[in-house]
Amino acid sequence: MKVIDIKNVIESLPAERSAWRRGVRQYAMDLLEAIPDYQDLTPENCRGILLNGAVSWKEWAYGGCGLVYDVDIAERLCTPSELRKKRGGELEPSSHESWLDVEARAVGQAAAAIKVIVSVGQREAGKKLLLTVSPF
Repeated sequence: MKVIDIKNVIESLPAERSAWRRGVRQYAMDLLEAIPDYQDLTPENCRGILLNGAVSWKEWAYGGCGLVYDVDIAERLCTPSELRKKRGGELEPSSHESWLDVEARAVGQAAAAIKVIVSVGQREAGKKLLLTVSPF
């Protein structure tokens, strides 16, 4: 499936209410922006292309492929009340996770949703599947 078609499927989905889901959707679009629109993604090559040379999503995040600053990651994935609690990203999200770990988790969910779209390969089927299974 062509990258432009995947972007169209994502853009055609109804708006999300959850800050996390909006952030995951934005990460999905960011992942696709780094790939030429005419490129074909298949279920076999999808992960490798999206990882952009990294071995894992954690390596992808820590390697600087995504957002670099904690504040930016927090603003993308948190509700306003969560942002206040974490002082806009100055405080770690939890005792066992950094903001880059949170970004890696969100990007992994975005990539999984993209792979679902690629696997299904049809706009309507993709919509139905994303609405029931995906993080966005």
